[in-house]
Amino acid sequence: MKIYVESNFILELAFHQEEYESCVVLMELATAKKIDLILPTFCLGESYDVWVRRAKRRKVAYETLTIEMSEWSRSKRYREYQAKFAEVKELLLTSNEEEKEELDKVLDHLLNLVEIIPFNLTTIRAAIHFQNRHQLSPQDSIVYAAIIQHLTDQSIPGGCFITKNSKDFVNPQIENELATYHCRLFSKFKNALGYIQSQL
Repeated sequence: MKIYVESNFILELAFHQEEYESCVVLMELATAKKIDLILPTFCLGESYDVWVRRAKRRKVAYETLTIEMSEWSRSKRYREYQAKFAEVKELLLTSNEEEKEELDKVLDHLLNLVEIIPFNLTTIRAAIHFQNRHQLSPQDSIVYAAIIQHLTDQSIPGGCFITKNSKDFVNPQIENELATYHCRLFSKFKNALGYIQSQL
């Protein structure tokens, strides 16, 4: 069974988010060759972009907290909290490094496991079309165009597309379009995993 995933699959695994366990099971099924995990190339760069944005926010928070701590240190009222604030500052720094290491490890593992959908001019042209047709963002339209292109190229299409981006992807028009390729849309990894296991 073909299982299409996008950047949020990578992020769940790298950052140990709420659906981490379901994503691990999907990885295990792919390792056992019970399913085929398929990922658009664009999602690799998009995952790093998410980390970069998180790191920048935390750097700003770190610098802001440093300034505030300097102000609080002058007040007896807040002096007892200095150790706690210092712990938060340390976490802001170390979490960036730890998450980058985890992201690198997850991607390195995935590259040996998943099928990567190439990114080409056909993808871009289709993405522009889908931006207008489905009101998708440029990033989402590229992901969607890559998946539709891959489904179109298959002699026996079908499978599942799992995305946590329900705000943009979960609508009847997209679901119906995917259904023409015998592909089901899921917005939760747990629900998709239940369906996949029932079909194996």
